[in-house]
Amino acid sequence: MPFPEPTAAQPAAQPAAQLTLGHTTAPAPARLGAVDRLLPVWILAAMALGLLLAVVAPGVGDLLATFTVGSVSVPIAIGLLVMMYPVLAKVRYTDARAVARDRRLLVSSLVLNWLLGPALMFALAWIFLPDLPEYRTGLIIVGLARCIAMVLIWNDLACGDREAAAFLVALNSVFQVIAFAALGWFYLQVLPAWLGLSTTSAEFSIWAITVSVLVFLGIPLLAGYLSRRVGEATRGRDWYESRFLPKISPFALYGLLFTIVLLFALQGRQVIDRPFDVALIALPLLVYFVVMFAAGFATGKLTGLSYERTTTLAFTAAGNNFELAIAVAIGTFGATSGQALAGIVGPLIEVPALVALVYVALWLRPRLFPGVAPRASVTESTVDSLPDPV
Repeated sequence: MPFPEPTAAQPAAQPAAQLTLGHTTAPAPARLGAVDRLLPVWILAAMALGLLLAVVAPGVGDLLATFTVGSVSVPIAIGLLVMMYPVLAKVRYTDARAVARDRRLLVSSLVLNWLLGPALMFALAWIFLPDLPEYRTGLIIVGLARCIAMVLIWNDLACGDREAAAFLVALNSVFQVIAFAALGWFYLQVLPAWLGLSTTSAEFSIWAITVSVLVFLGIPLLAGYLSRRVGEATRGRDWYESRFLPKISPFALYGLLFTIVLLFALQGRQVIDRPFDVALIALPLLVYFVVMFAAGFATGKLTGLSYERTTTLAFTAAGNNFELAIAVAIGTFGATSGQALAGIVGPLIEVPALVALVYVALWLRPRLFPGVAPRASVTESTVDSLPDPV
């Protein structure tokens, strides 16, 4: 099913020709481009192409291995950096005061993202994959990588608060740079030891994760911040958001698809030979998305947040930064590791799961928030591919 056009929770008088995605306002086309609207199809096609390369050109892995920095393939590293930069360049880093004053939102987000999320993924990984340590470790790493990219799209489709989403994404970005390595050490070594469970193998390196986080998150975060500062200072905000951002935005998806092709080319034989393992990885991910979304939505409702911010809280809690998880898994354990396979299964499950949760959020909107106008912005956007919830 094609993706519906992103819409915002704005009054009916808002011009339909404007689209704000990731806290960025720019002229919106009548309909999304093919890559955006058919994202699940393109992801499946990228996976299929990668699998095909693994079958017809098994030497592609050796070729990629000749272009490495440390343990990371340079082509894959380029794809990871390209996919993360455009989203971080969209954030208005100076317009955070209004959201920063909402303590209910901030406290709820921090608890869900940095306490419940990693702990839940740790539990699910051990429950579903007790005898598969590589996949289990990969899932735990996924649980530590909080949302910073695609969640902005899901939030927009569900008419969430874009400003709040951008702020929480920026907050998660900062927290990941500071705390990711320490949390990885805690959930992969300390907590399992306390519980009498097996810890990670000797090849695990806290320093490797720290370097991976700084490179694959710190670099695009700094680049995004500097791009906005320099762009607005030299050409103005209007030019930056209406001219520059629309030009770089598609590269996030191009980078994602490029990376998936390469990773599945490397992992293709394992996927073909072990489809049951892929299904085992997918199951805890699906449970995780549903539980985290429900927890976020319930928390927002119980704490008195608006529908828009409740939806933002739910999607930022449920979404994960698979780009970072893949980067960390590859940089720490290698591109052909089981940990990397666990990471690359993530986007396949995340896209359909969170699209389904967009429908759930819109279905809950008039039932839990009766004072909110029923999806005026969606019907005004001339989108006919997203039916009204019944």
